[in-house]
Amino acid sequence: MSGTTRQPYPPCIVGGGGGNCTGGRCQWPELVGQNAQKAKEVIEKENTYVTVVLLKEGKEAGEGDYCINRVYVYVDEQGNVFEPPVVG
Repeated sequence: MSGTTRQPYPPCIVGGGGGNCTGGRCQWPELVGQNAQKAKEVIEKENTYVTVVLLKEGKEAGEGDYCINRVYVYVDEQGNVFEPPVVG
């Protein structure tokens, strides 16, 4: 894949629909407004099957895929979570 930069996280485990969550919590609405790095720690502690990917505001995530082993955490300019993190 020439010219493509990939994040260093595990390959996607494809799951069906938003309800397919393996071994832990699937969403963390209470983390909105919290520090993103601390939110990452909370999510990975509460669901050891997922890897958290921090994305700065304005960056698009993924290619329309749904992965049951990944949580995107959207981070604002102050370094805080601005959207409820969910598995996918």
